[in-house]
Amino acid sequence: MIQIKCAGHTFEREIGLILALFYEDPEIVYVGDWDDSQSGMRIFLSVNHTGRGAEAHGRLQAEGREFSFDYTRPYVGGDPKAVQKTAKQAVSYTLLCLLEQLTGIEQGWGILTGIRPTKLLHKLLTSGMSSEEAHRHLREDYMVRPYKLELLQRIVDRQLRVVPDFYQIDRELSIYIGIPFCPTKCAYCTFPAYAIGGQKNSVGGFLEGLRYEIRSVGEWLRRHDMRITSIYFGGGTPTSITAEELDSLFAEMHASFPNLEHVRELTVEAGRPDTITPEKIDVMKKWKVDRISINPQSFTDETLHAIGRHHSVQETVEKYRLAMEMGLTNINMDLIIGLPNEGLSDMEHSLAEVQKLMPSSLTVHTLSFKRASEMTQNKEKYKVAGRAEIQQMMELASRWTEEHGYVPYYLYRQKNILGNLENIGYSLEGYESIYNILMMEEAQTILGLGCGAVSKLMAPGSGKLTRWANPKDPKTYNDTYKQLVADKLRDLDELYNKGAELSR
Repeated sequence: MIQIKCAGHTFEREIGLILALFYEDPEIVYVGDWDDSQSGMRIFLSVNHTGRGAEAHGRLQAEGREFSFDYTRPYVGGDPKAVQKTAKQAVSYTLLCLLEQLTGIEQGWGILTGIRPTKLLHKLLTSGMSSEEAHRHLREDYMVRPYKLELLQRIVDRQLRVVPDFYQIDRELSIYIGIPFCPTKCAYCTFPAYAIGGQKNSVGGFLEGLRYEIRSVGEWLRRHDMRITSIYFGGGTPTSITAEELDSLFAEMHASFPNLEHVRELTVEAGRPDTITPEKIDVMKKWKVDRISINPQSFTDETLHAIGRHHSVQETVEKYRLAMEMGLTNINMDLIIGLPNEGLSDMEHSLAEVQKLMPSSLTVHTLSFKRASEMTQNKEKYKVAGRAEIQQMMELASRWTEEHGYVPYYLYRQKNILGNLENIGYSLEGYESIYNILMMEEAQTILGLGCGAVSKLMAPGSGKLTRWANPKDPKTYNDTYKQLVADKLRDLDELYNKGAELSR
């Protein structure tokens, strides 16, 4: 149990986020007076507002030891919201320092708990700061360590080379097309993904609704003379549907979307090897798909079985080679650090197998216990590596990619991610995914079509995002797609017309 006494604030959410960096599912009790009948940790956190700024003080007692820390954070802006933000950051900073002293664990990301640290660096750079000033701000105010700053800067530099007009790209938009079917659902997954075998009656209706949404959005794009930067078919696993159904979707897209000759990238997430056939590869080649994913997640058959993926390592290799031989050569592969019963030796084995294939890009995920996943619901069934070994696995992946010519080009983090680490996309030179960059950095509107797709709407020049979610389950989507499309296009018109007025 962790008893916490607060003075001058009620920042329980921020305190919980910092504690979760060090402890899994901590039992936190906020008290007015210490409960002497309970053992465990005691933390006192206070904040006072003075002419110097927000002055935070913290004391921590645990394991027969006591630590204290004082920190003053100057105000940036005098309005109440800015003052409150400064106080929250001062308390978070103080608590992080106390816990680092107690545990000996250094948090590379400091007090940053958001999922897009690269977006923050982009924002600082566009505000007029030099790289040195931005790094100093992140280091001093957020306690981001130098090795994480170096990683962020490498990624930002690469993104600006891949998308030279990155800071003007909000004049265009990208499109995500969600197909919510998979052969089976993986134990760690919380995406809208349904085992296609149990959804036979929904597939036809869903595809009819998706074609309607594609046609309607295409008309809106033409009316507003909008240019598409990239298109991404995700899900689920888009290649779960038949070759004929996939061909029909591409035909509808080409008939409906304007100026497809200007699209910089078309990706299909063919992540499950057991969905890939020569006929589907022929369809993707016919419609000039630029990039696909074939995701092993692990090169250990026992692991694949444990997480509910009904394909073998051998099938992953065979389908990869089939795609390469048939001419789909820009292939991404995903690996996940921290899958059940896997340790450092398993990661070494997976990377050795990747080395035999050398895909164009490799995305290294760290397992996250997402609240709605089978793995989170039944944690006792799934034994995962400890923090130290997870860190070693990530360091191994980082060294391996460096030695084999892969460069990091995008990064994001998740809640409940093992070891408070990150997910990193690596690629060989020239094979970075434009869609991944724009989506993760929230640099432009992403129009989400299909079941479970979330649109992120941003009028050019506004920098302000509005989320717009489609229904997650096929039946609701099938029953409501005409109304949801009408509502979405109404909101798009309102947003973009307002943006046009502000820019005049």
